[in-house]
Amino acid sequence: MSDAVIEKVDNDGVVRLTINRPKALNALNSDVLSALEAHLVELEAHPNLRAVLITGAGEKSFVAGADITEMRDKTPEEARAFASQALRTIKRLETLPVPVVALVNGFCLGGGCELALACDWAVASDNAIFGQPEVLLGVIPGFGGTQRLPRRVGPAMAIDLVTTGRKIDAQEALRIGLVNRVMPQAELESYVEELTKQLKGNGPQSVRGAKQAVHDGMDQDLDSALALETSLFAFCFAGQEQKEGMSAFVEKRKPNF
Repeated sequence: MSDAVIEKVDNDGVVRLTINRPKALNALNSDVLSALEAHLVELEAHPNLRAVLITGAGEKSFVAGADITEMRDKTPEEARAFASQALRTIKRLETLPVPVVALVNGFCLGGGCELALACDWAVASDNAIFGQPEVLLGVIPGFGGTQRLPRRVGPAMAIDLVTTGRKIDAQEALRIGLVNRVMPQAELESYVEELTKQLKGNGPQSVRGAKQAVHDGMDQDLDSALALETSLFAFCFAGQEQKEGMSAFVEKRKPNF
């Protein structure tokens, strides 16, 4: 498999994907998207997957955007095909059944911000810079930014970012809800270690069910979404995970999931 994306798997079902184009600030080109999609297809069938982490190689950039050199001379038909490839790949990331965490170091612009938006949450180092600067290049976001960004931060802030192309720092990204945590870059790895430890200590099927309830329910009216939650809640009682979790609570011990 291509080294444009590096995969690292630990023994407890946590997988780290690293976009590996540091000299190009990890910009997304067709090769990176193909490599990322190939890894995601394999992860969809991973029997013991617990969480996925995605980051960029080096300390300067998560993903600085789509590769402008590759895009510059595309025809409208070629641009549509490129955007469709990116949307398909990013959708695979978004719909993985387990929590997906973006570890944002440095630039997170354009396609990089759109990639982070497809993750369940983002943890940013204090040197992170976010933005959707496509209008400065004479285009609009094409990898989901005009749709996922307003769903994350609200339409007013999304219009601000996609029409001005301005960049924001990690603290402003935290304030508007674009990221979940901000910390010194030196502390990012230790935080992620604690986060994955917490995730691995929870019931794996209940974590998947909770993610499904949130994602699927967001596109339904409230009554339908509540019915979905009730069904997924009831389904938990059909397996051993609920029995172990509640028995452990009553017996004052850690559950063995």
